[in-house]
Amino acid sequence: MKKRRQGKIIEIIRKYNVGTQEELADRLREEGFAVTQATVSRDIREMKLSKMPAENGGQKYVFLEQGSRMENKYVHVLREAFMGAETAQNILVVRTVAGMAMAVAAALDALNFPEIVGCIAGDDTIFVAVHTVEESRSLAERVRVTIAREEAVEMPRERN
Repeated sequence: MKKRRQGKIIEIIRKYNVGTQEELADRLREEGFAVTQATVSRDIREMKLSKMPAENGGQKYVFLEQGSRMENKYVHVLREAFMGAETAQNILVVRTVAGMAMAVAAALDALNFPEIVGCIAGDDTIFVAVHTVEESRSLAERVRVTIAREEAVEMPRERN
């Protein structure tokens, strides 16, 4: 039952912009699952769902699938060398530990974020060309979430 419910959660959050545990619980009930807020909260934690900016300016849950061993190595490079990022129109400016920009740029390229057109790396700064201004903001958040997922034992839960 739990696997079926968690599969339905993935289906729901891919189809709808679900921003709260209550909304997710309501959608699960509509699909015939008898759930409590505690069950939904536990599923979110077990599935390591993350929140990202939604198109409407709010937030939505997303499921970042566990990647291959090689992908995990790229995430490790990001986590160890990433210092910060800020957007400048459709360019994401990424700051790294000195001497690590090339490695982080290679990791970003290898992770195949669909927003990325290409990267130019210096010593501790990377210019990441992105299609649109909105995608540059979204990418900055995705990178932060990717790093946080690897660092955190447990993602913070929202308070109800």
